[in-house]
Amino acid sequence: MKDCPSGALKREEFQTIYHQFFPNGDPSKFASFVFNVFDTDNDGYISFKEFISALSVTSRGSLDEKLDWAFKLYDLDKDGYINKKEMLDIVDAIYEMVGNMIDLPTDENTAEKRVNKIFGQMDRSGRGKLNKEEFREGSKCDPWIVQALSLEIPRSNEDK
Repeated sequence: MKDCPSGALKREEFQTIYHQFFPNGDPSKFASFVFNVFDTDNDGYISFKEFISALSVTSRGSLDEKLDWAFKLYDLDKDGYINKKEMLDIVDAIYEMVGNMIDLPTDENTAEKRVNKIFGQMDRSGRGKLNKEEFREGSKCDPWIVQALSLEIPRSNEDK
């Protein structure tokens, strides 16, 4: 309550919270994107109800619910598709947020490389944009996305 006595979070306050969790990078852009998804009524504040609703989906939702939430995060212009620029904006913000906290493979060590790899796997139609179903199905096949959603990757019998 001391961080948010009014019961509503402003964008700047939300970004400050993200800074506490990612002190080695700059989470401002990513926090702003997440803020936009949490703020479902677009009033410039995250109400307690909006916060709890989003937290419920992101922490306790099914895989498909989490992927639908993630789709909203990436679909910046809300046109029902994720294009390469939208994905690049989000992935770049993620890379800025984590800073040098993780070592990335050579084929993913820039946001551009990561986005090209994702689109290579998910954009089956070659349109340069992903609908929700393509994103959902493609994400289920990507261990990094599954891990980012805090889900366990199903193991094959050989791994047991």
